Amino acid sequence: MEILLPRPGGRLEKYQLAQLEPLPHVIAEPFVKRTAYAAAHVVIDPIASADPFECAVIDFDATLSYRHYLWSMGFAVAEAMDTAQRGMGLDWPRASELIEVACGEGGGEIACGVNTDQLDPRNTPTLDSVTAAYEEQCAFVEAAGGRVILMASRSLARCAKSPEDYRRVYSRLLPQLQRPAILHWLGEAFDPALAGYWGGADVAGCMASCLEIIEENRKHIDGVKISLLDKDLEIGMRRRLPEGVRMYTGDDFNYPELIRGDDEGYSHALLGIFDCIAPAAALALRALDDGDFARYHELLDPTLPLSRHIFQRPTYYYKTGVVFLAYLNSHQRHFRMLGGQESARSVAHLGELFVLADQARLLRDPDLAVSRMRAILKLAGIA
Repeated sequence: MEILLPRPGGRLEKYQLAQLEPLPHVIAEPFVKRTAYAAAHVVIDPIASADPFECAVIDFDATLSYRHYLWSMGFAVAEAMDTAQRGMGLDWPRASELIEVACGEGGGEIACGVNTDQLDPRNTPTLDSVTAAYEEQCAFVEAAGGRVILMASRSLARCAKSPEDYRRVYSRLLPQLQRPAILHWLGEAFDPALAGYWGGADVAGCMASCLEIIEENRKHIDGVKISLLDKDLEIGMRRRLPEGVRMYTGDDFNYPELIRGDDEGYSHALLGIFDCIAPAAALALRALDDGDFARYHELLDPTLPLSRHIFQRPTYYYKTGVVFLAYLNSHQRHFRMLGGQESARSVAHLGELFVLADQARLLRDPDLAVSRMRAILKLAGIA
């Protein structure tokens, strides 16, 4: 099969599909040697009359179907995270509805993002208002049956003046929880408003502050997920974690190496890219369970160029690529997003994504994917 695609430099070229056998969807139990959370995207209703920028309607049938797809392969689901456009289209009223409905499905392990996004950004936050907002959402998630993921708060980043301010908030929150939480350190590549999170003067200082909070509250913490896109920083922090506290990689640039690990340890995973590469990641993690490292890399390494492309700068628009691949693979019938973010990447970007997904064996029905890609190209004036 051939398709005319926009390529780097503004040219059009015919692309011959690799004609590799698509990776299968294998139904299996959760993984043994690693815990793997897939941060899942949301699907909107494209024909609802609501303003897509202010109050787009979630298509719960399609959204929940995708979570069952992830659960069926052995993944845990990370719900209402940045992959679901939390803070970039998904507000707290819709996030809370999503959390309640997803937790009620009983499909598998689920952890849910807790933030402070019910606070009015026009008001100046205080440490007390941030703490109260976190407490409200923590109580909601635990009542729904989910594990808490304490997401980094833009409001806390605005009002905290020192590492001690972060310590005060987290040390009050964590002992209240019914189950140990996952901390969440999202780097400024994903959200510029979170620069300097944890209160340090630089990354090393921020890491030291975070580690102090973890050490003081270790019995209330399952693990910490960091998304700094720097494998050396992650490995360095991983080696300093207290015993029993897990590192969950959020590094969509280096995850095969970090999940495999080294002689001194390894990372578990809480990744947005697992939404896109679920069949490859599931088979690779099964191979890791079996100790077959060659097979693990054979399956997972070809997904890395795709992931680095999807998460290229500006990184916070990676959700566009996630949803586009779900559309190509018929997990949803349209390419529409909260906040109109289907327009956040160029057609050339989407063309390269198509090529890399094909080469990683992630187009589960190549004929349909070609048809849907051509529909997108036609809208862009490419026949």
